[in-house]
Amino acid sequence: MPLAEPTETLSTPATDATERILAAAKDLFSESGFDAVSMNAIADRAGVSKANVFHHFKSKNDLYLAVLKIACSKSHAQIDQLGSDKDSFVARLRDYSVSHLASILQDEKISRLIQRDLLENGPQRGKEFAEQVFGQNFARLVDILRSGQKKGELRKEIDPAMLATLLIGADVFFFQSREVLRHFPDVSFTAAPERYSAMLAEILLHGILPKP
Repeated sequence: MPLAEPTETLSTPATDATERILAAAKDLFSESGFDAVSMNAIADRAGVSKANVFHHFKSKNDLYLAVLKIACSKSHAQIDQLGSDKDSFVARLRDYSVSHLASILQDEKISRLIQRDLLENGPQRGKEFAEQVFGQNFARLVDILRSGQKKGELRKEIDPAMLATLLIGADVFFFQSREVLRHFPDVSFTAAPERYSAMLAEILLHGILPKP
């Protein structure tokens, strides 16, 4: 989900044509999925030639991965904030939980595209997404949590990769299930994602057992 590393496209000024191609590809992939979108359709939507599209991107798959990286790029800044020295580690972890879920909900079409692609093409996409889209930022998140353990801010016996998975997985579950959850009479947080994130952070930080 939204944990992608920044791309070269983000750090250097993109040409107007590149920006139009990326915007057109994002819209079309979100509307129809990867397989149903042709490079001709992307070129038409962007107002450029098909040759121009291939000048900037070697293949449809390269363009697709570029779209996903850019759409998920907020995660990089969120993780940097978590790894900063501003405020306490607990406060930063709560802020990260809120901002990560917000980024998933704000770009709903892309979030659904990623989920659909993983469900339908997991064996093919899993390795590719791990290596080219999500892996670097996931490793960075794990390193920050491990650093918190070394500083005594988190329990040392907890697997930091497990904690990172729980943080991300809980947000993905909320995104996938909120339309069902909102109809359960005992669930009161579906209309308030910030409250959901705060409750999640509280449980992860303090557990579910009564305090001694």
